Amino acid sequence: MKKFTVYISRRMLAPAIPMIAKKCNVVVNEKGRPSTRKEILNGVRGKDAILCTLLDDIDAKVIDTAGTNLKVISSYSTGVDHIDVEEATKRGISVTSTGDILTETTADLTFALILAIARQITYGHETVMHKRWKYGWDPYLMLGSDVHGKVLGILGLGKIGSAVARRAKGFDMDIIYHNRHDRNIRTEEQVGAKYVSLEELVQRSDFLSLHCPLNNENHHIINRSIFKIMKRSTYLINTARGDLVNEPHLIEALRKKWIAGAGLDVFEKEPPSYNNKLLKMKNVVLLPHIGSATLSTRTKMSEIAAKNILNVLNGKTPIYLTNPQIHQR
Repeated sequence: MKKFTVYISRRMLAPAIPMIAKKCNVVVNEKGRPSTRKEILNGVRGKDAILCTLLDDIDAKVIDTAGTNLKVISSYSTGVDHIDVEEATKRGISVTSTGDILTETTADLTFALILAIARQITYGHETVMHKRWKYGWDPYLMLGSDVHGKVLGILGLGKIGSAVARRAKGFDMDIIYHNRHDRNIRTEEQVGAKYVSLEELVQRSDFLSLHCPLNNENHHIINRSIFKIMKRSTYLINTARGDLVNEPHLIEALRKKWIAGAGLDVFEKEPPSYNNKLLKMKNVVLLPHIGSATLSTRTKMSEIAAKNILNVLNGKTPIYLTNPQIHQR
């Protein structure tokens, strides 16, 4: 009996590759970097499944190149904006993700950024490490901002946004939020979050944390017009997607002090270019897209990504299916 064949675009934590290799033939990019466009197009040809990451552009051309054998595209990520889900659905191809496995871990990092930017944690660390701390305790040294009792604005009160809100409750923060569509009544009741308009959200927030998905509706939702109505004491936190923020407008806002600072785990271009002006600013904390980066969470993501593929290839329902409408075909 012929085995299924799976293209895996990048090395990743166990157990994904060993799990799949027990049941299928696998072709893996072993180069320790993301697959190039050419490598993806060559790699997917004739395959039954694709295991990709959020850095891989799985568009209509890739899907077409894979051919009629392709049954499932499994992403080692919670988001699938790098996949042409509409095209996959037309062809009856399952698109899967790792779902909410990374929710709590990403919420932890979000709150770490809130504390780090408000209390100048990284700057303080550098001051000590580089021997710039000269006079001991100083009443004027690194006067940051309180977190407790402040207003936390959440744009996108889904699972991760709700997890951040639960943490904020422990800091006695006033939690407000805005969703483009449905209100989150459950989280409102749990933590006392209040639904407000987008305009009120950005005007009142001391910390504005982004947790909405990236789509055409939300692309550059945070831009110059938004920055201009924010308080000058506000900090922007983004652990969602870089393209939610117009980065040149953010740089302008930071330079002109329209806002107090920003904590970013994601960027429009990753990694940012060496001449990106954010890298030279002191009122930022910048991280290399590590929202889900704990050993436990990345391992669970690996297992889920593999199970999604194996379930589909064996005629079963995947754990996290992005396009359930394929079952209506």
